[in-house]
Amino acid sequence: MESPHCSCGAANMRHSRDESLSMTSVNDIRSSFVDYFARNGHEAVASSPLVPRNDPTLMFTNAGMVQFKNVFTGIEKRPYSTATTAQKCVRAGGKHNDLDNVGFTARHHTFFEMLGNFSFGDYFKDRAIELAWNLLTKDWGLDKNRLMVTVYEDDDEAMALWKKIAGIGEDRIVRLGAKSNFWQMGDTGPCGPCSEIFYDHGEHIWGGPPGSPEEDGDRWIEIWNLVFMQFEQHGDGSRTGLPRPSIDTGMGLERISAVMQGVHDNYDIDLFKALIGTAAAMTGADVNGEGNRSLRVIADHLRSMSFLIAEGVLPSNEGRGYVLRRIMRRAMRHATLLGSEEPVIFKMVPTLVREMGQAYPELVRGEAMITETVRLEEGRFLKTLGRGLQILSDETKALGEGDILAGATAFKLYDTYGFPLDLTQDALRARNIAVDQAGFDAAMAQQKAEARKSWSGSGEAATDGIWYGLADSLGPTEFLGYETEIAEGEVKALIRNGALVDALETGDEGFVVVNQTPFYGESGGQVGDSGLIKGDGVAATVTETQKHHGVFAHKVTVTEGRLTKGQPLELLVDHERRSAIRANHSATHLLHEALRIVLGDHVAQKGSMVAPDRLRFDFVHTKPVTPQEMAAVEDMANAIILQNSPVETRLMGVEEAKESGARALFGEKYGDEVRVVAMGEPTGNGLGWSVELCGGTHVRRTGDIGLVSIVAESAVGAGVRRIEALTGNAARHRGNNHVAIVDAAAGLLRAGSHEVLDRISALQDNIKKIERELTDARKKLALGGTGAGAAANADETVNGVTYVGRTVEGIAAKDVKGLVDSEKKRIGSGVVTVVLKGEDGKGTVAIGVTDDLTARYAAGNLIKLATAALGGQGGGGRPDMAQGGGPDGSRADEAIAAIRAAL
Repeated sequence: MESPHCSCGAANMRHSRDESLSMTSVNDIRSSFVDYFARNGHEAVASSPLVPRNDPTLMFTNAGMVQFKNVFTGIEKRPYSTATTAQKCVRAGGKHNDLDNVGFTARHHTFFEMLGNFSFGDYFKDRAIELAWNLLTKDWGLDKNRLMVTVYEDDDEAMALWKKIAGIGEDRIVRLGAKSNFWQMGDTGPCGPCSEIFYDHGEHIWGGPPGSPEEDGDRWIEIWNLVFMQFEQHGDGSRTGLPRPSIDTGMGLERISAVMQGVHDNYDIDLFKALIGTAAAMTGADVNGEGNRSLRVIADHLRSMSFLIAEGVLPSNEGRGYVLRRIMRRAMRHATLLGSEEPVIFKMVPTLVREMGQAYPELVRGEAMITETVRLEEGRFLKTLGRGLQILSDETKALGEGDILAGATAFKLYDTYGFPLDLTQDALRARNIAVDQAGFDAAMAQQKAEARKSWSGSGEAATDGIWYGLADSLGPTEFLGYETEIAEGEVKALIRNGALVDALETGDEGFVVVNQTPFYGESGGQVGDSGLIKGDGVAATVTETQKHHGVFAHKVTVTEGRLTKGQPLELLVDHERRSAIRANHSATHLLHEALRIVLGDHVAQKGSMVAPDRLRFDFVHTKPVTPQEMAAVEDMANAIILQNSPVETRLMGVEEAKESGARALFGEKYGDEVRVVAMGEPTGNGLGWSVELCGGTHVRRTGDIGLVSIVAESAVGAGVRRIEALTGNAARHRGNNHVAIVDAAAGLLRAGSHEVLDRISALQDNIKKIERELTDARKKLALGGTGAGAAANADETVNGVTYVGRTVEGIAAKDVKGLVDSEKKRIGSGVVTVVLKGEDGKGTVAIGVTDDLTARYAAGNLIKLATAALGGQGGGGRPDMAQGGGPDGSRADEAIAAIRAAL
């Protein structure tokens, strides 16, 4: 986010309200808030990602306190005890979903910014109230007569502090119950009362103060919530006081901007005016006309989609990607309602970047990716929109105001034409037609179940408290592996079965933490190193290396002696394995750049897996990569390998690195300094042919990769493709094996290697022909009356009906019905039973009844008698033909006799 300092100083903010309003933009207010708390001893902390890193229960970050959750619970410690943030938030999925309200109210958004100040056991209620009141009434100059506060009904302390610090009477303080003024993190854990600050927008707007019968009106608007975390909620319902009470506050930037700019509606603030103005210009709509609601939806949704895409979320049919797609398509639908027939929303991205890029530079870095993703999704959607709307129109012609569209129809629109349910609901809302939600849910049940299975959760699972503790007490492990594969380190901690221990004995498995190590800890798609550690009378095998909050954890099996804290150890990385990993990692960089050149600038990494035996690389692309494109990518990467140019790495400032052209992952958090890896001879004035921010290990020269061979290409999700490849000896061995196979085949076929495919194709045709001839011959033999597969019985007359009962061998079970059909045609009228004695000892029986006799004898009934004779059960079919079987084919004659008796 931008610097907490801004062009509008506190002195300007203290001028008359009318004067200050004219010079206060959203960007000014954001900066002023952060600057105020920074001046008052708070650490200005950047917004955390929208995809949470420390809370698996959330789909998106929805409040400012999310990034501090583990600090509040004591799992994590930070070098500061007070903080302030402007946190980007999304509420469009899961428990917190405002999507349907956007465009219909003055204050609902899918994306919003939460201003907040936090105390982690530092100050409490008195200081929190003082800071809030002084900012609002002194620095920002709000009229205190327009402010009202609420307190929890039993919080006498907060009541007294408000009267003392703010100097307001009890007539301006409202006591409310737990529903409004008591906050809990969950069923258990930190909790406490809160105070909300309300602003009076004036008598011309209907509504009453909090707690009144008219409180749902829009006159009194909550602008700030101060949460006083002072209790621990226990599972039995009891509460005890926290040893270090804390503060968590939240103020919606859009709401306070409306107050500061003298407007009642959030969509009338300067930021939204700019976005809505651009949307109007692009669609030709009147900002003051009937299309204003659609313009609001587009402006709001543009923010959500852009920030999510900047963090690497892509539209898909599940999880976060599905929520993003719903947001995007809802905005696109409203663009069409305004008359747009071509993609237009992607053209609005530069306006958003101009308005918010200074505070959130990820928008600037990701502008091209955001624009391309929106353009592609918009193009796909518009192709199906017209047909879907026509179907919706046809299906609802007979419906009038107050009617309900069948859920099955809504599901058809979703499943066949890509219409999300909310899009259908939105399209019908103007006609006051609802959708049968239960019917839609029933039709969607299977898809939702599959989506839940495949959704991997929300954010990274919180690391065990033990790693937070070690990171806090020991600091990060120093990594020496860029320069060496052998180093010495001192044992700082030992972990076994999830607990810290003083020693690991011979045969024990556990984790070893040292102060410095050449072992790479798994991260960034690169697997961790393995190898050996040894010391005076002790040795252990390292099977893998993990990385937790900067702490490198070596997973070991002690093979000799006893490992104890404080021991000096020699650490030796498996050189051969590391070399293979390095080659594969460097190859991913070359493939990434080659893909970008061949397929286009939209290509961006979406994940990778770098192991010693193979590599996998996921990237953004909307269609399969052709064999010709793959060949071009592979050739380009191998051309750089053949240059055998040095692989250069350097530490640079983040901005400097990006200005030099280094590629970074959107949404990835980087420190003040980053490692920049450059490969290949530069084509211009850049650092190299491929330049990326990367913390992994790499080869010294591109020639060390040896060779790269792409072995597979596939889709892994909407807009994401995957390639798998081999390098070095693995790639060479694969090529040699393929050549050897072709040569061996050529030898067997007595043909040149260039003729192998044609010869194999010809052989396949001959085999199919011979198989057909063999099947025909076996059928003829089975019905011919002689030979090993011949029929064992002949025609007879039973109860005036011609009956044919035959046993056969040596044919396939699938051909038995064919024999029955042949016999039916031969006799003209009658009943046919054919029993196959299988080579496995089992019996297969088919019974046919000519059409003139099906009224007397149904094959489906007769078959049950035959299968029972074979030791089986059931069987079924039509009145004229049925098939079954049993485990004992030696009783074939009994099956034939059973049908004879039935006739």
